[in-house]
Amino acid sequence: MSISRQKALQDVLERTPRTVERPDNKISNYFGENVFNLTMMREYLTDEACDSIVDAMENHTSISRAIADQVASAMKEWAISRGATHYTHWFQPLTGATAEKHDSFISPTSDGRVIEKFDGSLLVQQEPDASSFPNGGIRNTFEARGYTLWDPTSPAFVWENTLCIPTIFISYTGFALDNKTPLLKALAKVDEAATSVCQYFDKNITKVVATLGWEQEYFLVDKALHAARPDLQLTGRALFGAAPAKGQQLDDHYFGSIPARASAYMKEFELECHKLGIPVTTRHNEVAPNQFECAPVFEEANLANDHNLLLMEVMEQVARKHNFRVLLHEKPYPGLNGSGKHNNWSLGTNTGVNLLKPGNNPKTNLRFLTFFVNTLAALHKRADVIRAAIASVGNDHRLGANEAPPAIISAFIGSQLSSLLDELETSIKAGKLTPEDKTALKLEIGRIPEVLLDNTDRNRTSPFAFTGNKFELRAVGSTANCAVPMTVLNTIVAEQLNEFKSAVDARIEGGDKKDDAILKELQKLIAESKSIRFEGNGYSNDWVKEAKKRGLSNLRTTPEALAVFSRKEVVSLFEDLGVLRKEELAARVEVELENYIMKRQIEYRVLLGMCKNSVLPAAIRYQSGLLTNVEQLSTVLGKQATKFSGAQIDMIKQAGQLIQDLHAATSDMEAIHDKAEAAKDALASAKAFAEKVVPSMDAAAEICAKLESLVDDAEWPLPKFSELLFTR
Repeated sequence: MSISRQKALQDVLERTPRTVERPDNKISNYFGENVFNLTMMREYLTDEACDSIVDAMENHTSISRAIADQVASAMKEWAISRGATHYTHWFQPLTGATAEKHDSFISPTSDGRVIEKFDGSLLVQQEPDASSFPNGGIRNTFEARGYTLWDPTSPAFVWENTLCIPTIFISYTGFALDNKTPLLKALAKVDEAATSVCQYFDKNITKVVATLGWEQEYFLVDKALHAARPDLQLTGRALFGAAPAKGQQLDDHYFGSIPARASAYMKEFELECHKLGIPVTTRHNEVAPNQFECAPVFEEANLANDHNLLLMEVMEQVARKHNFRVLLHEKPYPGLNGSGKHNNWSLGTNTGVNLLKPGNNPKTNLRFLTFFVNTLAALHKRADVIRAAIASVGNDHRLGANEAPPAIISAFIGSQLSSLLDELETSIKAGKLTPEDKTALKLEIGRIPEVLLDNTDRNRTSPFAFTGNKFELRAVGSTANCAVPMTVLNTIVAEQLNEFKSAVDARIEGGDKKDDAILKELQKLIAESKSIRFEGNGYSNDWVKEAKKRGLSNLRTTPEALAVFSRKEVVSLFEDLGVLRKEELAARVEVELENYIMKRQIEYRVLLGMCKNSVLPAAIRYQSGLLTNVEQLSTVLGKQATKFSGAQIDMIKQAGQLIQDLHAATSDMEAIHDKAEAAKDALASAKAFAEKVVPSMDAAAEICAKLESLVDDAEWPLPKFSELLFTR
């Protein structure tokens, strides 16, 4: 066994769970203590300032300079009381992660001392250097100026002795250079559109908020074993490995007893999350060994997204204290379940109503049907845009791979609810509804809660499943920034609700009564969107064939999916609603294509290096040992040696063939990579990586796995899956 692998395994055996002591067994006593939330604001600010902040949060009004100064001063005093020495504008550039630049509160005085200072101008706006952030050609290289602007809808917090202020990030010319800006715009648009439709049912509804409850899946691996695998370190996934004798086939890890070290880790990162106001409530083992999941209570979508990004940072920081590394890659181990980030989405009103939850009478159920059917219609019309929103290098390995939804976008609503929609589709007549028709419809609509009572199960194979009072977008990858799919989902629903409102108003103007107009328009949408509904096994090959018959797209790779954002009608979708300008959308496509290419290049280089510097030398050493053994047998036994060396000779031949195969595979991989890199543009290069380079890498990885199964364990230099997955 190689020294690095032997040392790593020895380090693991010596681990003991880190002791974690909570400050209080009652979480509510310290929940949000590191957050400058409304409760804390009321302690530090005047009523006028608090009311101004609330108005800005709820109605998007501006905050005066005087109020901003007051807020900044209070925020500084509170942060210092929590141990902060610095502050930062915390933003979400197009890297997919978060960014921050820390500045001290201190300001020099004329007598050589310093004082702590933080005013409204520093709170509201800063000017970080934007030159090195991805921009997709949205500005010239020499135009380095960018602005971060305070987002008062997401509260500031203290983390690692720094006051973190959530902000948007825009260029000097006003273009969005981040993921938060379009999300906020999409949320405003769905609020406006949904509120307008709600007026049909309840005039008291004056605001609609999109909510998000994410579920974060992840793997844990001991940091010593992680350090001994260059692929885990540099790409986040194991590029090859022989399948362990025991994987996840017994389903014994799923919801099983949480291992002691993992449990101690979870308790500490949950503690830090609770202090930061992240309402994490759920923890459990996932399907694959050393795979886990956590989930919070749902929140307003912008805040929920900020909390998820912060959670991923907290998870990694705390993991190091427990001698773990977190693997958030969508498919860290071939042949085992990957990790997703299910986005549970719904719409709530200022009157406390969940618009995707049926009520107790036909009126409230008609409201439910309106938003339910319009969501399905939006998905049907813009399925390809949803697919583009979840595209990434990691998700290409996961989508359709046994445990994850396929790349074909469809919706699961349950057979009973699907049957009810079919009945509604055929029961509404073209003319005016008779009293008998209305009575029948009321009976049908009235039984919706009864239907859902036994029909809220999830279809694990569905990318978009209705689960009783929300839709679950299951196809989002575990590393994803939720802002991207949430921007798209809320945008397409806003578009659909606007079209629905216009159509219903036209019917009313044409003489239909309001309920008749709503029902007839719903009937039309039910019929038009029928092909997006699928109740069966999304993993099956039969579904691929059936989906093709239905005219549903199967965009299997990220480059294919990203091309959707360049379609004329998709550009118009975002421009017409004011969510993203044409230039901003094009920039995002360019950034994502470059990101895809660069990540594939890194994977290629790491795999090539491991093949040449680790796998082939180990295989040759193993073969040399066998040759030495055969020579020694011949020396001792002479001609009789052939009687006892047949097995060794067979293994020598087998090793020799695999060595030759791997050498040829790496040569092919290099040639194919060079062609992909030389493609005429980013899209062509990305497609070449997806269609040519990745299969060539898979071929080399398969040979490496065979060599791992053949080579003497003492010679193999890398931690194996059995060690990565089952060493506690």
